[in-house]
Amino acid sequence: MQIDSLEKLFTDNLKDVYNAEKQILKALPRMAKAATNRELQTALNNHLRQTEKQVERLERIFKEFGKNPQGKKCAGMEGLIEEGKELLAEDVEEDVLDAGLIGAGQKMEHYEIAAYGCLKTYARLLGNDTAVRLLDETLKEEKEADRILTEIAERSVNVEALQGDDRE
Repeated sequence: MQIDSLEKLFTDNLKDVYNAEKQILKALPRMAKAATNRELQTALNNHLRQTEKQVERLERIFKEFGKNPQGKKCAGMEGLIEEGKELLAEDVEEDVLDAGLIGAGQKMEHYEIAAYGCLKTYARLLGNDTAVRLLDETLKEEKEADRILTEIAERSVNVEALQGDDRE
């Protein structure tokens, strides 16, 4: 598809983030299972449920535009998830692994925050108020998920990982 209009760019980016969310739906359960910190496990599982709703919102937008959500692979998210898999494959001390999982999760969140911010702007310019509202709802959730991960990291996980350095 030649991308020669803002509407086509919007559709292309919407397909990209849709695929990203589908990849995240597969990655989050693995991340939650690997986490040892209960608060982190809870945050990842809660975000999994949010992501399911985010996918539904995207499907509503596609339906409103009369477009199919399939057909695009999000290479950016695929790379971020692959980095997380590499971490899980390493011999990592539990507290350090939790810190690494938070870092991996925040990379994913930041990717989504950028994507949803752009999509919301495009939707606004295209005059699609429903899409603006739905994308804004998801954008707020992504920012909140990032905030929660930061809070968990700063309050406990990173401190516990640092204490592991003292044991050496």
